[in-house]
Amino acid sequence: MKSIDITGSLRTETGKKATHALRKSNQVPCVLYGMKKDENGNQIATHFTVSVEGLRNLVYTPHIYVVNLNIDGQVVNAIMKDIQFHPVTDAILHVDFLQINEEYPIIMEVPVQLEGLAEGVRAGGKLVLQIRKLKVKALYNDIPERLIVNVTNLGLGKTIKVGELHYDNVELLNAKEAVVCAVKLTRAARGAQAAAAK
Repeated sequence: MKSIDITGSLRTETGKKATHALRKSNQVPCVLYGMKKDENGNQIATHFTVSVEGLRNLVYTPHIYVVNLNIDGQVVNAIMKDIQFHPVTDAILHVDFLQINEEYPIIMEVPVQLEGLAEGVRAGGKLVLQIRKLKVKALYNDIPERLIVNVTNLGLGKTIKVGELHYDNVELLNAKEAVVCAVKLTRAARGAQAAAAK
């Protein structure tokens, strides 16, 4: 998995007023959830900020990254767990990170990559990718950069569902009936089928 360096600064004030001031100065409020828990069993959270520019290469990319997170000189490995965008402007409002522990499985979304020339495409159909990322659960070292789906034998009007996919040491968390990709009939393919049926 690719890695990316991000530098942040601890924040002491976490109220609405402080958060608003941060956003006005192009800083994004972030939270790092660690492996340690308090006496109530809740994950201990570290509040910090990162510049909008510092997050750009992590957020606006099709790739997944392990983040080398440097918060005031303390470096931890983490993944991006959640992100909130402004509903109108699409500005980054908040990012949650989860510290990686190689002994515990983590949940994250991994991009799907289709491989091969589908039979249905050769017959005039159109290959459509319906789920671009799948949610997986695995140990950090077992998570692939992308999930390869071979479509070579996929015929016209056929689909590949989540339940048909299997990867070593990786559990797929999406609904088993969810369609990952399909070969749809185009007008040309329908015409060819109709002509062949006559």
